[in-house]
Amino acid sequence: MAARRQWSIAGQLFALQATVIVLLVAVAAGGAFWLARTDTEQAAREEVLAVAKTVAGSPDVRAALRSADPSAILQPYAEATRVETGTDFVVVMAPDRTRYSHPSPEQIGQKFLGEIEPALAGRAFTTTNVGTLGESVRAVAPIRDGDGRVVGLVSVGLTTRVINRRLEKQVPLLLGAAGPSLAVAGFGAWLLNRRLRRQTRGLGPAQMTRMYEYYDAVLHSVREGLVVLTTDRRVALVNDEGRRLLRLGAEPDLVDRPVAGLDLPPAVTDLLTTGRDAYDEPVLAGDRVLVANQRQARFEGDLVGTVLTLRDQTDLRALTSELDSVRALTDALQAQMHESANRLHTMLTLVELGRTAEAVELATRDLALAQQLTDRVVGAVADPALAALLLGKSAQAAERGVDLVIEPECRLDSSPLPTTDLLTVVGNLVDNALEAVAGTAPPRRVQVFVGVVGGDLVVRVSDSGPGLAADRVADAFRRGWSTKSTGRGLGLALVGQVVDRHGGDTEVGPAEGGGTRFAVRLPIPEEVG
Repeated sequence: MAARRQWSIAGQLFALQATVIVLLVAVAAGGAFWLARTDTEQAAREEVLAVAKTVAGSPDVRAALRSADPSAILQPYAEATRVETGTDFVVVMAPDRTRYSHPSPEQIGQKFLGEIEPALAGRAFTTTNVGTLGESVRAVAPIRDGDGRVVGLVSVGLTTRVINRRLEKQVPLLLGAAGPSLAVAGFGAWLLNRRLRRQTRGLGPAQMTRMYEYYDAVLHSVREGLVVLTTDRRVALVNDEGRRLLRLGAEPDLVDRPVAGLDLPPAVTDLLTTGRDAYDEPVLAGDRVLVANQRQARFEGDLVGTVLTLRDQTDLRALTSELDSVRALTDALQAQMHESANRLHTMLTLVELGRTAEAVELATRDLALAQQLTDRVVGAVADPALAALLLGKSAQAAERGVDLVIEPECRLDSSPLPTTDLLTVVGNLVDNALEAVAGTAPPRRVQVFVGVVGGDLVVRVSDSGPGLAADRVADAFRRGWSTKSTGRGLGLALVGQVVDRHGGDTEVGPAEGGGTRFAVRLPIPEEVG
């Protein structure tokens, strides 16, 4: 069975408005009709009362009442008055209700039907009664003689049929006013319905409720941060993960707030304020590495805002960094294997040629150099992870034709800080130095110092590269700065995060003999120191 079609909000509102408008117009028309009827009836009362008072005050009527045959005089007079005034009856009677005139001559001499007591008391009045001609609005006025005594009565009336005919003449006017009012109100309701239908996309209440519930549940449940902005750069939505990643949990309601007024990381603020497209762009938010994707949102070709999604890759970056270190060490070992194979072939050839002494000298010299480097690193650095990192970087530097020197003063018996943070600082500073000297003319040199100085852990890396311009020193530890031409590096920014987390400081300046020296000073916790 086909699903029952649901009315949209616009359709329901239009039906409700149409019903209300019809009811209002009907009530207004009914009220106007009632008022018109009341006015018509009141006008009829005033009309018959005026005629009755005029007839009652006529000297001819008083004289006729004193004659021997009042009907002979009063009947023609009353009929002439009735026709002239347009009333339905003019009846002159005696105080005992005996009629002297009537539109139906057979009723002359009969008793008048209806109330006359107020007129007998000397007061003219109007009333509605049913008489020989049917229901009518009538007026009864007293006829007085020269001494003021009531000697007769006059009743003038209009039947209800006549009053209704008068009222019917006003119906076209009432309909003429109600019709345009209904048309104008209906057209206004149609315009409002059209606008509302466009704004609600023709959805019904149940559909919009279901959409809101589903969308709200999904958007706040996904593991990606979501920030939606309007076209005027105001916040339309920030889901729970977005609040967590951007540290907005303590912020009040963010909806409709300008993005420029939010306390956001600079990289995120730059993305949101510019509205530019971004694809898997790394940004730093506090101690987290986020991957940002931003695109403009359009509906049926119209720009409706901007959508920014954020993924937390802090842990993945740490694992990637460790993997890069292992890969670098593997590459270095592979290069050493090839180098060792070449030297081994050389020594075997020397032995085959009978030049044993030279073969022994070559093997002893290479073994001594390798052992000397290992002894220096292991002797200076007790932490096995850091020692392995330095050895791997030494092999990597040798493969690139760079002389990596461990300064003689380098000494670290144990790591006073978390090993991962120490590896982040040393590894990224050394990588930055290797990149700085890449492509420069020999000799290429990188010096490394790690040790405790004055109660602080100091990491100092110098290179013989082209140096760092003074105007770029302040940007060195910001996200996106790199010695690479792409300018998309995160290494030094990660170093800056570690420094901030431990309350340390950094120093960037020229190295002795040219190049750049990066120095990081990290306070050693009291319980460790």
